[in-house]
Amino acid sequence: MRLLFLGDVVGRAGRKVVVDRLPSLVEAHRFDFVVVNGENAAGGFGITEEIAQDLIDAGADVITLGNHAWDQREALVFIERQPKLLRPVNYPHGTPGRGANLYVARNGARVLVMNVMGRIFMDPLDDPFAAVERELDACPLGEQADAVVIDVHAEASSEKQAMAHFVDGRASLVVGTHTHVPTADHQILAGGTAFQTDAGMCGDYDSVIGMEKDEPINRFTSKIGRARFEPAGGEATLCGVAVEIDEASGLARTVHPVRLGGRLAQIEPRF
Repeated sequence: MRLLFLGDVVGRAGRKVVVDRLPSLVEAHRFDFVVVNGENAAGGFGITEEIAQDLIDAGADVITLGNHAWDQREALVFIERQPKLLRPVNYPHGTPGRGANLYVARNGARVLVMNVMGRIFMDPLDDPFAAVERELDACPLGEQADAVVIDVHAEASSEKQAMAHFVDGRASLVVGTHTHVPTADHQILAGGTAFQTDAGMCGDYDSVIGMEKDEPINRFTSKIGRARFEPAGGEATLCGVAVEIDEASGLARTVHPVRLGGRLAQIEPRF
C-alpha cells in the first residue's frame, strides 16, 4: 500500500500546486490513499466548503485541519456533512465534526486517519496523548484498521517527536504539520512507524512561512501591525511525505520526502 501526505496548503498558490500536480503524482506512483492538511487553504486562514471540494476532486481522500480550523465560520457547519474533513481530535466534547475516522483506500484497505493538535505554544486543548490513545484503543492497527495515519499539528518539535515514539508500532505514519518548514528527519522508528517532524507546506517559499514578507518583517522589527497577513502568490512547492506500507503488518517499509515545484530542491518519491 502506498500513501501520500501533503503538508499545510497555504492560500491560492498552495491550492494551485496541489490541484495541478496531485492527480499526476497519484497516477505516476500509484498512491492508494492521500491525506492533505488544508487548514491554511482559504487565504491562509481556514478552509471553505468550495476549497475542500476542490482538494477532494484533485485526489485528497481526507483533509486535516488545525488551529485555524474555524477561521472560516462556515467550516463549523459544513464539517458536519463532510466526512472527509477532520478537525483535531482533542477539541472539547461537543465541538462540531470529528477528529478521527476510518476510510477505505483505493486498494480496499481500511485506513484510520487522526488529526491531533499539540499544546506547547498552542491553544491549551485536551491532552493529545490521551486522545490518540483513546482512538487507537477503539480502532487498533492490524484489527479494525489496516493502516493508521496521525497528523500532529503542533509547534514544538519535541512534542511531535514524543507523539511518534508514543505510538511507535501502533501507527503506519506520524507526521507533523503547522510550522510550514519541511524537516530532514524522515525515518522509520524502531517499532516500524514512519515519521517526519514536519511535512512542510504546499505554498510559496519566497515568503515568511507562506505569507508575503513585508508585514511579518514589519511586526518583528516594529512590534506594530500595519496590515493583515496575506499569502505569498509566487510559484509554490508541493511538500509532503510518501510511505510504502506493508499490507500484512500495516507498518512502514519505506518513507520518502516529497518536494515538487517552486524554489526548493526537488525530490520525487523513490518507488
